[in-house]
Amino acid sequence: MSAPRPGMRFDDRLLDEIKSRLRLSDVIGKSVKLRRAGREWVGLSPFAKEKTPSFYVNDEKGFFHDFSSGKHGDLIGFLQETERLSFREAVERLANEAGVQLPAEDPKVQEAERKRQGLTDWLDLAARWYEAELRRPHGAAARAYLERRGLPEAEWSRFRIGYAPGGRSGLKDYLIAKGARPATLVDSGLLIATDDGSAPFDRFRDRIMFPILDSRERTISFGGRALDPEARAKYLNGPETGVFHKGATLYGLGEARKLLHLAQREGEAHPALVVVEGYMDVIACQRAGVAAVAPLGTALTEEQMELLWRNHPEPTLCFDGDKAGRRAAARAIERALPLLKPGKSFQFALVSGGKDPDDVLREQGPAVLKAQLAETKPFVEQLFDDAVAQEPLDTPERRAGLKARLRNAAAAIADKDLSQAYRDDLLTRFDAVARPPRPAQAPQQRAEQPSGGAPYPRRGRFRSDQPPPLAPPTPEGRAAARSLSQRLKVVPAAIAHFAIEHPECLDPYVERLADTGFGDPNLSGLAREISALYVRFPGLDTSVLTGHLEGRGLGGVLNDLKKAAQQSRAPFLDVNRPYADARQIWSRAFDMVIELAEVEMALAAAKDDMSRTLDSVHLRSLRGRQLALQGSLNDGSIFADPAA
Repeated sequence: MSAPRPGMRFDDRLLDEIKSRLRLSDVIGKSVKLRRAGREWVGLSPFAKEKTPSFYVNDEKGFFHDFSSGKHGDLIGFLQETERLSFREAVERLANEAGVQLPAEDPKVQEAERKRQGLTDWLDLAARWYEAELRRPHGAAARAYLERRGLPEAEWSRFRIGYAPGGRSGLKDYLIAKGARPATLVDSGLLIATDDGSAPFDRFRDRIMFPILDSRERTISFGGRALDPEARAKYLNGPETGVFHKGATLYGLGEARKLLHLAQREGEAHPALVVVEGYMDVIACQRAGVAAVAPLGTALTEEQMELLWRNHPEPTLCFDGDKAGRRAAARAIERALPLLKPGKSFQFALVSGGKDPDDVLREQGPAVLKAQLAETKPFVEQLFDDAVAQEPLDTPERRAGLKARLRNAAAAIADKDLSQAYRDDLLTRFDAVARPPRPAQAPQQRAEQPSGGAPYPRRGRFRSDQPPPLAPPTPEGRAAARSLSQRLKVVPAAIAHFAIEHPECLDPYVERLADTGFGDPNLSGLAREISALYVRFPGLDTSVLTGHLEGRGLGGVLNDLKKAAQQSRAPFLDVNRPYADARQIWSRAFDMVIELAEVEMALAAAKDDMSRTLDSVHLRSLRGRQLALQGSLNDGSIFADPAA
């Protein structure tokens, strides 16, 4: 690789191509000893001396986070931090390793990059000036406004909040004294050029200032909230510039990423990434410990959706409950439909009482805000509800119109399998509302009234007085029932039966459950049903779970599962055994069954992989482990008491 070329600019597509060819843990693992910890890698911090590992690497999201130093970034940032490379040097190093050809040096690109850097330098200096102005005497009204909004002074620096005074040239005079040219400040969006040839003037005047940062946490623009109630624009964003593109930027993303990693570090299995509507809403959520971002005065764009999905598989969209909020939700659904894929979707949340997140935080506190944002609807449900709300269903023509809208919505999804799944789900929901209701059946009553009158556990995403509604049978549920009618393996059946009787024990396994089932292909459909419900409603009890499975068309085979389980003679099914001991034996057995399933999947993948990516030593190791695990199943040692 040639020496660094300081004028070269690398576009996002090139950077994404480099990152896609390199696994983050592989590159970092060359200098930091890492070990697997669930879906992440963990090791000792390369930035600070420590004895307990606090450095985490997430390959799926492409980021590292170091809790000891607070450093966070991507693959390029890691090389910049650890080897003191410039951005360009880091990119060239990684491009060489990934086998990506860099573009030829272009003088025009050199000039454009130098101009971009100059703009961000002046914008960052402006941010520091605004922060200082907030604390000066003429910032008193701004300080009083922030205090009324419940944002204490201790939080101002965290979000770099500032104040733009009311004059026309305060910022301009300061930056020109520092060496800036007026034309450059116009290009940055800080000044407004006049049509009559007179001197440009400050764009932001008498406004609370919110800096907008890019993925490298450089200041690229500002949003300003007017203090004058008569101002023509309550909120004002900077214009499109060479460094700022509204449709490709999300306010608060850098801080949101840190909160996501912190939540994962503290053991939260599924931390939320919430999209709200305004700067103060983002700040309110982040102060409450919720990762939140906001678009910048526009409807959510396709670029912003892809940016969200790079950080979270299922972000939560939280819009106001008024007409404008409902329109924003409808636009988001319309734009998202063609882009949906397995692992890329959205949820919807509505803060109750017509409030926005900032109101809830000030009036009711962070715990209430977090609880309300956790009450979510899946994308398909929001889509269906919006379609139903468009008109009454009191005539055949209107019902036919709804059915056509639902079919068209499903057809808009580019992924064929997902499109068919949406069509089936939406039309099943249509049948439920377009036909007279049927009398309630015993399984539904069972789910609505747990045995013994015990309350539902108050955990996760549903309230103790509102169990999750039973969904109608699905094609997947019926397919799972057909699979279960075949001969079951008794050990996986025992493990599955215990999990249904004690759903709380699934906490450590729910993410792997959908991939490996319970170790029996005939149970994979059942496992997916359980995993999907558990992810949405962690903390559900056995009556709710069995009621849901029966409602999905699996009720007729649960007895078969129980009979197969009894043949296993699994000791954890002994009702006289203390629960703690039974659960420990069950966990060990389940770990071994899951490991066997993963080993067999790895062997199958190696057999199908014509490139022979697994060497012979690794293959022999896998086959040896497979035989050992199968032997444990056959001789019953899988049920050995770990404490014995």
